[in-house]
Amino acid sequence: MNSKTPKYRFPEFVENWQTITLNNALETDVVKNSKGKYQKEDMLSVSSSAGVVNQMEYHGRSYAGKSVLPYNILKKGQIVYTKSPLKNYPFGIIKYNTHADGIVSTLYAVYSIIKGNSGEFIDYYFQLSERQNRYLKPLVNIGAKNDMKVNNNKVLIDSVVFPKFNEQQRIASFFSVIDQKNQALKNKKELLKEYKKGIAQKIFSQDIRFKDKNGKNFPDWEEKNGNKVFISISNKNHDSNLPILAITQEHGAIPRELIGFKISVSDKSVDGYKVVEVGDFIISLRSFQGGIEYSHYHGICSPAYIILRPKTAVCDNFYKFYFKTPEYIQQLNKKLEGIRDGKMISYKYFSEIKLPIPSLPEQNKIAEFLSSIEQKIELINKQLNDTKDWKKGLLQKMFC
Repeated sequence: MNSKTPKYRFPEFVENWQTITLNNALETDVVKNSKGKYQKEDMLSVSSSAGVVNQMEYHGRSYAGKSVLPYNILKKGQIVYTKSPLKNYPFGIIKYNTHADGIVSTLYAVYSIIKGNSGEFIDYYFQLSERQNRYLKPLVNIGAKNDMKVNNNKVLIDSVVFPKFNEQQRIASFFSVIDQKNQALKNKKELLKEYKKGIAQKIFSQDIRFKDKNGKNFPDWEEKNGNKVFISISNKNHDSNLPILAITQEHGAIPRELIGFKISVSDKSVDGYKVVEVGDFIISLRSFQGGIEYSHYHGICSPAYIILRPKTAVCDNFYKFYFKTPEYIQQLNKKLEGIRDGKMISYKYFSEIKLPIPSLPEQNKIAEFLSSIEQKIELINKQLNDTKDWKKGLLQKMFC
């Protein structure tokens, strides 16, 4: 056996890691659900980010077939491997089951952990996509679509580099603390998102009102049709050197290169693109799903989009938040035209929807308040990304 040592180690461990085959750590443990102990609601699957999950809880439905009797039983504390190719894990995923007992597809392989090994350690060992791809690549023939079952004769003779049990446990415990911190941040983020959604609903329905700097009530809100507040702009006067904007529900209007979105366009087709200014709103083909998008960028976009620009003085951020509320999106859904995937909101139908118009100072105050919550969410996002990068670095340096 070859011996190796990782870059980072806990000081109490000095013994070299050993190169072994997986059949020294895992053994096949296939038990069919032939007696029907588990039903469709007990169907489990594997997620690269969440690990073993219950399909009903995670996906909102079970993907089990008519009969679950041929399915394999997966118990808590076992290891499961699926060859299902994903973008970052094209050669499959190995996960330790911390979930309750259940059943998995027959395309999954189920293993018990041989005494002297830690299931949690094995899970962390294979969390890096590059490590999974390096070890598991020889096991999967991506082109063989009808041959997705795991071949244990190949899996269990694959080589890995493991320490002794005590060090496995110490490493797994360390990464478990990182995961707990990550989960706490995710929970905090979700709570803030729910709070923002709930408080925005109360603000825009005027259940909550702000006061001016003197503690007095702001004037009553007005309501006007969309075309009284925003005008449709179709400026195609540009030299084609402006960045092409992608109109997305997640990022709003954003230069394509910033999100890795690539599509080839000819100079001639770009000539017909519309100019988008900072502060413009865009009605996209999917506005009825995610609201109207806002642009922080000066660029050009496809002529298929409708560009909206304020006719009077407004607070951009006030309408940026308002156009994303479920209540406004529900109104957009009633104004669809077109067929197939070309469904969109016309300027005519946008104009028929009444918009709330608080006084400009109140618009600013509302926007500042909601922006402050958004900034807190963005800060947590940064912490999550930093933790993710830190963990990835440790996964690279604390394993051979």
